[in-house]
Amino acid sequence: MTKKEFETLSEFRYRLRRFLRFSEQVTRKNGITPLQYLLLLHVKGFPGRHWATVGELAKRLQAQHHGVVALISRCEKLGWVERRQGQTDRREVEIHLTADGERMAGKMASLHRAEHLNPEGSFLLPELQDLQEE
Repeated sequence: MTKKEFETLSEFRYRLRRFLRFSEQVTRKNGITPLQYLLLLHVKGFPGRHWATVGELAKRLQAQHHGVVALISRCEKLGWVERRQGQTDRREVEIHLTADGERMAGKMASLHRAEHLNPEGSFLLPELQDLQEE
């Protein structure tokens, strides 16, 4: 690898870590853990529908199924999500946001959006630049 490639990787990892640290701080300051926020985000942002299965959330969180079940239980106790029996496959469990979960996801996403659009970190996801123009 060239020196320039190492510099690029270093810069990317620096900006990624800086964003993750920001996320850890802003979530905790607002009474939610980073993983709880990610769960709400992935339910709200699941492509094509307003809910996700436990397996789909485990994949998005890159976590073990049983760990995600425990995370869902904690969020359920806080009133942010609810479980529903699958409409097409009754063996599946659909995870839906409650009204409180919607509010928390929206609040956290707004706080994160400002950091995504920060000129120092926005290159992490160039398509987020389009949000700035809206």
